[in-house]
Formats: sequence, structure tokens, C-alpha cells
Amino acid sequence: MQLAYDRSGTGPTLVLLHPLGADRHVWEPVLDRVSAERDVITIDLPGFGGSPALDAGTPPTPAALGAAVAEFLDELAPGGPHHLAGNSLGGWVALEMAAAGHARSVTAIAPAGLWAQPLAPKRGVARGVARAIRPGLPALVRSPAGRRLALAGTVADADRVPPKAALRLVQAYADAPGFEDVNRAMRANRFTQMEHLRVPVTLAWAERDRLVARPAHLPARVRSVVLPGAGHLPMWDAPELVAKLLLQGSREAD
Repeated sequence: MQLAYDRSGTGPTLVLLHPLGADRHVWEPVLDRVSAERDVITIDLPGFGGSPALDAGTPPTPAALGAAVAEFLDELAPGGPHHLAGNSLGGWVALEMAAAGHARSVTAIAPAGLWAQPLAPKRGVARGVARAIRPGLPALVRSPAGRRLALAGTVADADRVPPKAALRLVQAYADAPGFEDVNRAMRANRFTQMEHLRVPVTLAWAERDRLVARPAHLPARVRSVVLPGAGHLPMWDAPELVAKLLLQGSREAD
């Protein structure tokens, strides 16, 4: 499967995986900082951004998304496994790839899937609103108040997000064709193999995250940190901290 991607920088390869309802451009604030020391590959997961969905009949679980990414990386960047990092859904996909032997290290930021039991199905009300008002989004995000409203659930300080970037974030959320199927598959599953991972794992929790909470128990060998003042997309609230986290997490395996 051919996936949409961008690549920049030099050094050990670091693959960045986006959250549900986003695309590879969500990592924009940290790219210059990280690509100075890493060969950075940002990927649109299947069904998001410019990437096609998985074949019909293949449930788009995080494990299946990870298998597609691993197959794509085998062709794009031979010589793996590589360092992986992801936010929310992307963090879960990175963990699944590690469990399947496709990771050199994992840095998972606000990873989904660590809930105590599968979640009940839930419609994306906020996404429905974003789709309904899509024609008015350019005007909405031009004002600071509009950006704060549009990004209230994901960014703690929306004033740090330029209008053009805010528009891209909300449009990616509204337009993702794979959103409903992937959301359904996510909520029906959970990640249960944390105890069995044998690569360095760093989990980061955004202090002002409204969507994902830190689980009550984590294995002692897993590094766990808090990103102060950040929301669910901390690369926009605290790009310096996130860039440092990505470099440190991938450095541990070296």
C-alpha cells in the first residue's frame, strides 16, 4: 500500500504517526527541531490525509494500520526497525508495531488504547459540527476567538496556532474518510501488550488533555512523563518540549 508521506533531515530514522482525525501535517511545529538530528518521516495513516483506506473487509484496527505502515516502511526506508513516535491513535499504532517487532523505540504521546476495557460506540458529534460548518471555517479561524472555539478540545493555547494551520487541522478532522471506521475499531479494542514490549518506551501525558487520561498502572520499565500546560496535541502547545521528548525517546535505543 502506498501511503502519503513527507521526509526531511538526516540521522537515525524517526517515523511520526498522527492522531485520529488528523494527518501528517499535525507535526509541523516540531519538524525543524527534530529533523536537525533525525531522518524524519511523517505518514498519513490509511484512510487519512492523502492515504487510501485499507482494503474492504479489513477492519482498520490500530494493529492493522500498524501492519500497513510497517509494510510501507520496508520499501521506503529499508534497514529497520526504526524509531517510532505517535500521538493518540498514532501512539497506539506505534505500540502495536513495537509488539509486532517493527520498532526500535516508541515515544507515545497521549496514546489511545490504554483504557481498562473496550469503550462503547460513540458518534463523533464534534466532527459532525465541523463538517456542517466547513464552508465557514476559513472565516472562523481568522479570529483568535474563532480558533479557540475550533480547537478547544485539542489545543490548550489556540493562540499559538496560526490561522492557516488551524484551518488545516479542522479541515483534516472534518474530511478524513476513514474517521468513522477507525474510531469504531479503536473503541472496540484496547492495547494489552505493554508488559511484553522489549524496546525502550516513553509515554507522555499532556497536563490539560481532555480526551485521554493516564492509566492507573504502567510497567516499571516504561518511562512516563507529563507535558505541563499542554493539550491533546502538545506539538502545538509545547513544540520545544515535544521535540526534546522525541529526540530523547529515540536516543535511548542508541
